[in-house]
Amino acid sequence: MGTRREPTARQLRLATELRRLRDAAGLSAREAAALLGVNSVQISQIEAGTTGVSEQRLRRLAAHYACTDTELVDGLAAMAADRTRGWWEEYRGLLPTSFLDLSELEWHATFRWDVDFLHVPGLLQTEDYARALFSRRVPELPADERETRVRHRMERRVVIDGERPIPYVALVHEAALRIRVGGRAAMRAQLGRLLELSDADHVTVRVIPFDLDDFADVTAAMVYAGGPVPKLDTVVRDGPHGVLYIHSEAQLAVFRTLFRRVEAVSLEPDRSRDLVRRLAEEL
Repeated sequence: MGTRREPTARQLRLATELRRLRDAAGLSAREAAALLGVNSVQISQIEAGTTGVSEQRLRRLAAHYACTDTELVDGLAAMAADRTRGWWEEYRGLLPTSFLDLSELEWHATFRWDVDFLHVPGLLQTEDYARALFSRRVPELPADERETRVRHRMERRVVIDGERPIPYVALVHEAALRIRVGGRAAMRAQLGRLLELSDADHVTVRVIPFDLDDFADVTAAMVYAGGPVPKLDTVVRDGPHGVLYIHSEAQLAVFRTLFRRVEAVSLEPDRSRDLVRRLAEEL
């Protein structure tokens, strides 16, 4: 397999998991290389994500590492075997890599949870709403790049309204539903879109209301993407220096707990729809 110049976040995740398995087994890169009959440089490249690994070699490594978690190994093997060139590849070189990594992550996700406080989550946005958000970027985006971003965001919605939609839960703060992004007409259409999507069996939209006492469990937006097994889940958060991918078991457990706490204080789906409908009527 050739060397990659820029591994995707999914490829880096596979590489990280293989390094974790080797570390847990107490083996050096040289010892792992000897097991496969390759040199240690190749193991280092595999664990850096710059070189791929076949499903057969991955299973051999997992066996040598004495990994008994068969579901985890199967999940990693599926990642190694996947050579999909998804729809997002047409945007490579046109958009930041982080946009493509998120598209790839959610395409392969088994479920998706969102928590958002200031904006409607991207998968639920209308074209006008998304365009208004991108138009407010500083520095201002060139018109062609803005439209490319809008088109990409609309195509991402395939994971919830395409032929094989995934279970999706969005916890959206009431503030995000009251901020008039794009003006009254655009916001009315956006709220209508939320009502339309929330009728689908696989989509749940719940509103975090203003009138909560002592609510400070989560202070920033969160994307939680389910993997084939819980150990391969991923949390995505926007950080001060860019997008942050979180996938250590301890941190995943923390974010699962945080999500459940926010979910517990959110309005039930029916009451959430009633609130969204009332806000739309007020516009």
